[in-house]
Amino acid sequence: MIIELPQVGESVTEGTIVQWLKQVGDHVDRYDPLVEVLTDKVSMEVPSPVAGVVTELLAQEGQTVPMGAPIAAIETEADADAAPPADAAPAPDAAEPSRSIDRTGVLLKDVAPVGPTGAGVAAAIPQDAAQRQSAESAQTRRRYSPAVRRLADERNIDLSRVRGTGINGRVTRKDVLAYSAAQAEAAMPMPSPVDTQADADEERLPLTPVRRMIAANMKRSASEIPAAWSITEVDVSGLARRREALKDELQRREGVNLTYLHFVIKAVAEALRENPLLNSSWGDDAIVLKKRVNIGIAVAAPDGLVVPVLRDADALSVAGIAVRASELTARARQGRLGVEDVQSGTFTVNNTGALGSVASQPIINHPQAAILTTEAVVKRPVVIGDAIAIRSMMNICLTFDHRILDGAEASAFSNGVKRRLEAIGDETGIY
Repeated sequence: MIIELPQVGESVTEGTIVQWLKQVGDHVDRYDPLVEVLTDKVSMEVPSPVAGVVTELLAQEGQTVPMGAPIAAIETEADADAAPPADAAPAPDAAEPSRSIDRTGVLLKDVAPVGPTGAGVAAAIPQDAAQRQSAESAQTRRRYSPAVRRLADERNIDLSRVRGTGINGRVTRKDVLAYSAAQAEAAMPMPSPVDTQADADEERLPLTPVRRMIAANMKRSASEIPAAWSITEVDVSGLARRREALKDELQRREGVNLTYLHFVIKAVAEALRENPLLNSSWGDDAIVLKKRVNIGIAVAAPDGLVVPVLRDADALSVAGIAVRASELTARARQGRLGVEDVQSGTFTVNNTGALGSVASQPIINHPQAAILTTEAVVKRPVVIGDAIAIRSMMNICLTFDHRILDGAEASAFSNGVKRRLEAIGDETGIY
């Protein structure tokens, strides 16, 4: 049975094979993890849909394949029962003309004449004809999978020259790749002299599948979206006091840490309702407004940046956002996010302030219209009226798609977030 890379969502078109969890010859039960796959949304383990023995791996580790493409072959009990015995006569070639004559018999060609009793005289078969029949018979017995044939055609390889290492001597993709590599090595010219000093001064770090995926997404965003950005100063002194007063209570009641980010997400969600162009995407011939406010939260996971999505954030309280965001962040750092956790985001927030940044220009999470960063909260002197006071200040940095938004709409949104954050005081609730 051919196993295909399953579809995981309309926006996910391809996946990269990170690691095979089963090898050729291994037994696998239904729902056992078969392979680890990385998409532009999430890393996931794909379970086997059947029980059986892995007979062939059709995609190599590090290879990117489209969703729905064949990635492995598994022999099930049903396949084994249906397989013809080894000494069974090969099926006739599909290209050979049918020998059936009406419904009363079979037309026999190129046979020796027989007498009335059925005895016959042996007819001599030319040597070249016998050799041709033997070769055709051997070719018939050596069956190749479509993936093996396709790979051989791509690399102009004669499969009859490839020694098979699969079950019953079957030729696998690995055999074809090994044969191709051997041919390439044999044809390779002598290496040029190596600059040993350059090797001593440099080190090349191989790209992981996650880093390749991040690089591709960043390149797409930077090349397709004409981005502009702005910084807005926010006085979060009231927010700092309120968070300090409530964090112990929330820790005791919900078991999560209350952060500035949770208040920011609430302010962003309300500002998106007030400024719907920020909650949209570019549709070539139209601007696509999103009816739901699903905020992605950029998280630095061990293998790279991931963006789990907080769905319907505008319907949650600050406490609700804290609980749900903490859960998503923990699962992201443990590598336990599912595909559903990273789909359908409409806007992204990134807390670069946690890294000590005070100003940044974030790259938009394609195909969204904008992204906002919250920077470090810093106490500094600020002029208020005619006096100077020490206040807790934070910058919020917005990058937006200039095809969708102009400066006026972007500033209206940023000021809406600023207004809500600066309005937080000693009576502000979080439930």
